[in-house]
Amino acid sequence: MPEEPAEALTFEAALAALEGVVKKLEGGLVPLEEAVALYERGAHLKEYCAKKLKEAQLKIEQVMVKGEEVTTVPFTLQEDSDSPPEG
Repeated sequence: MPEEPAEALTFEAALAALEGVVKKLEGGLVPLEEAVALYERGAHLKEYCAKKLKEAQLKIEQVMVKGEEVTTVPFTLQEDSDSPPEG
């Protein structure tokens, strides 16, 4: 049965899948071809999890505290731009 693409998983499910990949690889009992496929899957899951964490970090950084009032500012992920978000 083919595995779900990382993008179809929640962060938690992707992290659990990554942990499963690591355990299998650390066990050392998988054939070489399967180990390579697991490594590739793990690399993709790691990249996806890192992206989701970065997005969450950016959202959190958008929360602005003014006195006792807390407001949020919508964020956009600007991967192609070096300029800071407006606000």
